[in-house]
Amino acid sequence: MTGVSVEPVRVADGGDEVPATAPAPRGRRRRHEAVLLSLAVAISVLGYLYAGVATTGDVPDGLPGFAGAMVCLALVPHLVLRRWARHADPLILPLATLLSGLGLVLLFRLDHAYAARYHSPGTAPGQLLWTVIGVAVCVGVLVVLRDHRWLQRYIYLTMVVALVLLMAPAAFPGDTYGAKRWIFLGPLSFQPGEFVKTMIAIFFAGYLVAHRDALALTGRKVLGFRLPPGRQLAPILAVWVLSLLVLVLERDLGTSLIFFGLFVVMLYAATERTSWVLCGLLMAVVGAAAVGSTEQHVKGRIVAWLHPFDIYLPKAQRPPGLISDQAAQALFSFGSGGLSGTGLGRGHPELIGFAGRSDFILTTVGEELGLAGLMAVLLVYALLVERGLSTALRSRDPFGKLLAVGLAAALALQVFVVAGGVMGLIPLTGKALPFLAKGGSSLVANWLLIALLLRISDAAGREREAARPG
Repeated sequence: MTGVSVEPVRVADGGDEVPATAPAPRGRRRRHEAVLLSLAVAISVLGYLYAGVATTGDVPDGLPGFAGAMVCLALVPHLVLRRWARHADPLILPLATLLSGLGLVLLFRLDHAYAARYHSPGTAPGQLLWTVIGVAVCVGVLVVLRDHRWLQRYIYLTMVVALVLLMAPAAFPGDTYGAKRWIFLGPLSFQPGEFVKTMIAIFFAGYLVAHRDALALTGRKVLGFRLPPGRQLAPILAVWVLSLLVLVLERDLGTSLIFFGLFVVMLYAATERTSWVLCGLLMAVVGAAAVGSTEQHVKGRIVAWLHPFDIYLPKAQRPPGLISDQAAQALFSFGSGGLSGTGLGRGHPELIGFAGRSDFILTTVGEELGLAGLMAVLLVYALLVERGLSTALRSRDPFGKLLAVGLAAALALQVFVVAGGVMGLIPLTGKALPFLAKGGSSLVANWLLIALLLRISDAAGREREAARPG
């Protein structure tokens, strides 16, 4: 009976014969993904229409083009997943598409406000172009990188490139908005720190897979906690020193927090040792206190965090270093939004100034969509992080498992430092909110992160299907 496959059957309650093993779920995954992508596109297009009518009173002229672009941005990667990653998680792509679409809607709405008040050019068309580039990078990675474990061969090269990119902005004279994050190449500029977080996650995943036993099983017990041995403590000390150098040389608080926090999270995931977390938190507090008391730019952010409303005092009575009202205006925005918001296009987010379209774009959500809209956006982020962690749990490959944890943690940390700074929970960091805020580097880097998560989830799905009996 060569060439013939006989499928075992069982008898159902009604007497019909059905396959003994359930069919592979990959078809259902892609169908579910298509439905969710359609919903994400519909929400984005309706939001664009509503924002245009609310701000100008007419249907926006660019509505057909925007709708067509959103359909292509959803359809092309979906077809690529059907061909090259059929087992990938069905929620990751729709969530990323929804966030990108909402970001375009918010920037389109803000363009009208900034043009009316500051006569500034629009940013939504440029953001749409960068979204296309980001999705193209995602598609290219999915097509070219067939196995994420290939990255494990080049972890040290990846770390060298990451360190060069991380320190490169310190060599450029341009200092934009107080922090040196940009590399300028003629008329172009980009933030290498956005790509470094992914590179660092790749390096940490490979390094921890190779040294996990030594990190988890050695060390002395003190007060019930097993402290890391000195030899194995060296990596975390090196990362701590490097994060401080980034703070001092580039005055980039956000990148330092993400960089250091990512390593601590991945250490804990690899070793399950609470002592690593305690050491990391202690080092973070000591480093932040040392730099915050000496570096004037960082000190100014801490003063603005502690005394946001003192900016409205007479100049002689203000705390030293307090020069901006952005933190106070952000709190006013959240307060005026209430539960349901003023309505898209009915608020005044432009009062925050230039940062309203970058790290303060979340205040537009809080003011015009209210607490309900703000929680919805944060829940979309939380769900995207959860899918990354779910991918890690389903993966049987140690490198892929740790890499998925690192990518999900990098996304979660960036959302936390941005949202926490805007809401007044922590000092402002100046980082861009993933997918929503204006910034080509951030968009491309985050779509690269999405591509890696999709590739790892596809490998995990293939492993589970291969292990299924029958």
